[in-house]
Amino acid sequence: MPVNHTEQIEDAFSTLRILDTQGHVVDDRSKPEMTDDQLRELMWRMVYTRVWDQRALKLNRQGRLGFYAPVAGQEASMVASEFAMDKGDWLLPSYRDIPQLVWHGLPLYKAFLYSRGHFEGGQYPDTLNAVMPQIIIGAQCTQTAGVALGLKKRGKKQIAFCYFGDGATSQGDFYEAMNFAGIYKAPAVFICQNNRFAISVPVEKQTAAQSLAQKAVAAGIHGIQVDGMDPLAVYAAAKNARERAIAGEGPTLIETLTYRYGPHTMAGDDPTRYRTEELTGEWEKRDPLIRFRYYLEQLGLWTKDDEEQASEKAKEDVAKALKQADGVPKQKVTDLLSFMYEAPTKNVEEQLAAYREREGDQH
Repeated sequence: MPVNHTEQIEDAFSTLRILDTQGHVVDDRSKPEMTDDQLRELMWRMVYTRVWDQRALKLNRQGRLGFYAPVAGQEASMVASEFAMDKGDWLLPSYRDIPQLVWHGLPLYKAFLYSRGHFEGGQYPDTLNAVMPQIIIGAQCTQTAGVALGLKKRGKKQIAFCYFGDGATSQGDFYEAMNFAGIYKAPAVFICQNNRFAISVPVEKQTAAQSLAQKAVAAGIHGIQVDGMDPLAVYAAAKNARERAIAGEGPTLIETLTYRYGPHTMAGDDPTRYRTEELTGEWEKRDPLIRFRYYLEQLGLWTKDDEEQASEKAKEDVAKALKQADGVPKQKVTDLLSFMYEAPTKNVEEQLAAYREREGDQH
């Protein structure tokens, strides 16, 4: 009988799920080895991130933050995957992936400055191996391939982790990056956070493929689809991908099936125009915090006091970070022009001179 390649692909990309929505283990063989402290820390970070996101939404509505992309619903996809990284690994995020940057080492107040468009929000500590969030859809994919190859050529035991949404898989950069990283077996982990709607287009209208993970086949690299609302599954997939890359087995494409509860960004997007309340309600039943909370409570590792402490700590840190950001001198036009190039071009020099003269007049 002829081989049905479609069935082979579908079998190869069945969704990795370890916890059901009630926190029960449904795949014990795939459950990652984690200490009690690690499990508690992961939950702490997810609760902290949810509360921080809630505060950020309020600050945005008050006009105290600038550009902001909500993350509620995607905490397992974001936080659990970063949790599998080593601090020496490189992080190449999209504009929604601020939580990973902060947990990787970016001071929270700098995240707020980035939201405001202040240049200091892009001045990272020397100990943080990361680039600024990419606004161009998919561009971080090709950058990741380059960073990963550079790490390999230098003999570094480090990985380049890349984050992007389902919309980015419709871009040429995505395919070029996987092809390049695949042929050179570059130590890269491409994490596609499939929240189903990109900005507003359903994933079914972006591709005829049964999954985004199976796009790894064309690049000759490893691919896996994961329940992105399951922290243990996301962590297990990311950890395994990192170990494979370190061992010289090349890159991995991880597709996390997740959902953003809020709008694409706070810049006027109305998700009710392209999503139903029923669909959102179904995904809310899969909430990663609720699922993981059930699991830890069954193990006796999480209490209401733990939840409140994480929540209060997030509120306290957000308040401190906002105050610190407010204390940074406002950005001037001359600041922006000064950082545009290492050596200013002639037209930039002319603009600098003109704006310095204006600033002098204001004093």
